[in-house]
Amino acid sequence: MIHTGQALVDVVLEVPDLPLRGGNVNASSFARYAGGAVSTLVAAARTGAPAVHAGAHGTGPNGDLVRRTLREEGVQVAARPVPGTDTGICVVLVEPTAERTFLTTYGAEREITVASLATSAPGPGDLVCVTGYSLYSPTREPLLEWLTGLPDGVDVVLDPGAALADLPVTVGEQILSVTDVWTSNALEARELTGVGDVASSCVAVADRLQAGAVVVVRDGPEGCFVRVDGETTYVPGHPQVPVDTNGAGDAHTGVLCAERALGASWLDAAARANAAGAIKVTRKGPATAPTRAEVDAFLAVQARDAAPAR
Repeated sequence: MIHTGQALVDVVLEVPDLPLRGGNVNASSFARYAGGAVSTLVAAARTGAPAVHAGAHGTGPNGDLVRRTLREEGVQVAARPVPGTDTGICVVLVEPTAERTFLTTYGAEREITVASLATSAPGPGDLVCVTGYSLYSPTREPLLEWLTGLPDGVDVVLDPGAALADLPVTVGEQILSVTDVWTSNALEARELTGVGDVASSCVAVADRLQAGAVVVVRDGPEGCFVRVDGETTYVPGHPQVPVDTNGAGDAHTGVLCAERALGASWLDAAARANAAGAIKVTRKGPATAPTRAEVDAFLAVQARDAAPAR
C-alpha cells in the first residue's frame, strides 16, 4: 500500500469545548504525534502489508518525528527529505465527545514532484492511496500528472475527506476519472452525490466513477456499505464509547487497503477495517490503529458474545 498524502505532526489539545471567537479555553492535555498519512500507513503496516510513504517530508524536528514513527512501524519512506523546510503541523482540538477540530499549516509535505512520487515505484497489485487534501495547489498538479501515468494493475484509492466538496468541479472530475476505489464517510458521499441514504449513496458514487470501481461508505459506528460488482452489501460495525475519533477513518482505510493487498475480498477487508476503527476510537492519538492480532482477538470476542446461549 502506497500513500501519497501529507504526513504531518498533530499537535493535540484536549479541550472542554471550543472557544468563542476572540475567547480562550484551557486545554487539559497537550501531545505531539506523527499524523495525517502516517495514521493510514501505520494501520496498513500493523495489518502486515508492505507500506510505503510516497509523499514529501521535511528537514527539522517535525520531519524527524514523522520519519522516526514510520521507521519504527516498518514503513518505507520513498522520497528524500526536502532541504531547508520542515514538515507542517495540524492543531487538533479534541472535545469530551471525542469530536475533533483541525487547524492545518503547510510545510515541506506540500513540496512533491512527479519525480519524488515516482520513487515509490508502484507495480501491478499495489494500491495507491490519495487524499482529497492533496488536490489543493501546489500538490494537485504533480499528483494528477503522476496518477495518469501509473502502470496497469495499480489501483488508485481515493479518500476524499472534506476537501473534495470545496474544489472546482473540473478537479473533481479529473480525480474521479482515475479512481478505482472510493472510501469515505457518509457525509463525504452525500456531498458528492446529494444522496442522503448511505446505501443509496454507494450506488450514486459508483455512477460517478469508471466501470468496475469499488465504493466503500462508512456509517460511523454502524459499520459501512460496500459496492462491488454492481451489488451493495452492509457490513456491520461495532459501536464503542469513543475516547478520540482522530484517525479512526484513517485506520479504517489503512486496514481496508492492507487486507485487500494481502488477498482478502473487499467484504472481508471491510469487516476487519470496521473492527480496527472500533478499536481505534478507544485510544488517544491519531496513529494508534490495532495490530492484526488485536483485530483477531476483538473479532473473536464479538463472535463469542453474539453466539446464542446454550
